[in-house]
Amino acid sequence: MKPVLQVALDLMHRKRALEIAKEAVDGGADWIEAGTPLIKSEGVEVLRELKRTFPGHIIVADMKTMDVGAFEVEIAVKAGADVVSVLGLADDATISESVLTARKYGAKVMVDLINVPDKLARAKEVEKLGAGLICLHVGIDEQMRGAASPIELVRTISTQISVPLAVAGGITPARIGELVKAGASVLIVGGSIIKNENVEEATRAIKQALLHPDIVQDELIKKYSQSDLREAFARVSTPNIADAQHKRGVMLGLLPHLKHGQRMVGKVLTVQTAKGDWAKPVEAIDHAEEGDVIVIDAGGSDIAVWGELASWSAKLKGVQGVVIDGAIRDIDGILDIEFPAFAKLVVPDAGEPKGYGGIGQEIVCGGQLVRSGDWIIGDESGVIVVAQEHAVEIANRALDVMERENRIREEIKRGGTLSSVQELEKWEQVR
Repeated sequence: MKPVLQVALDLMHRKRALEIAKEAVDGGADWIEAGTPLIKSEGVEVLRELKRTFPGHIIVADMKTMDVGAFEVEIAVKAGADVVSVLGLADDATISESVLTARKYGAKVMVDLINVPDKLARAKEVEKLGAGLICLHVGIDEQMRGAASPIELVRTISTQISVPLAVAGGITPARIGELVKAGASVLIVGGSIIKNENVEEATRAIKQALLHPDIVQDELIKKYSQSDLREAFARVSTPNIADAQHKRGVMLGLLPHLKHGQRMVGKVLTVQTAKGDWAKPVEAIDHAEEGDVIVIDAGGSDIAVWGELASWSAKLKGVQGVVIDGAIRDIDGILDIEFPAFAKLVVPDAGEPKGYGGIGQEIVCGGQLVRSGDWIIGDESGVIVVAQEHAVEIANRALDVMERENRIREEIKRGGTLSSVQELEKWEQVR
């Protein structure tokens, strides 16, 4: 089978899905998938509309059927689907009945191996059950935790089954060539296309990568790992991160002092000190590594524990900023040297260096538990902490939020309003 590009419309709104589908088709998409969220939100009527709008294209219904396979396949196929997905975790009888029903209407079943432990063994089993396609699928939540597309698994399975192999999950132009050469026949791409500001251009780039697998392509949307978290967090805003971690980690009552457009990103070095005691905050500069942010629990003190001279010292050491649950002074000088600072209060008076407290222990700052090694990000909207053990997932989820907002912004620029693009009246909670 000649490799094809399938665009996955994992969206909530029919109108937006159709607009994006048209742009994707213009960019060269071969198959069009009504994603599971779209079918759940709009029903199978969206399949009918896709079939009417794109009569020459294969329409895929990502039903993810787990039970009553024959019935669900019949519903999807009669609504216009040419291919219907059934989960590999389903009972053999469910898959078999789904296949027989699909054949009755001239359609095919794609068996999705998401979360199947032994994918090779199950691929062989469902091939015998009559699957028309088999899909190796890295789920969205797995991608957010840094899981990679299974290139080696594609290579292994493609040599041991005769039905076409589809691959889904985090596919970018940079990976398409490897997957095609490994044996993938259907490349299922969602986020790299549907979240792009220019869907047609993004689709065309991916289609070119599919047609010319030996040419190394740039990634449109990158999934980040532990080694490049600083780069990931530098791309997103604190509102993006707050949305990504469901409002957790937002520090309250700390005002930003930085130039317009400036962002602060770094790993935390914690400091605990007493009212007005600036000894440990200043000593922490000597303990800090390049790229760190010093976070100080001063108990909300109204006497400054940090000023311009400390900021100069920290900046020259490579410290990326300071966050203080307490007071700061010399803000004019700190702004002049463009050293990011967040504090509860700005006052002119400082205390004395007595040496109470400590460096590196667990603290509370802005109402949030903070540990050395956590990530902290600040901008003009505020400051937020991300627990180190969740940093990869939150960075990728924040990028997902940013990318989706970029696409919505583009639709607003084309003449929509936020309310109309999101169809707020339709999707208000029913009480």
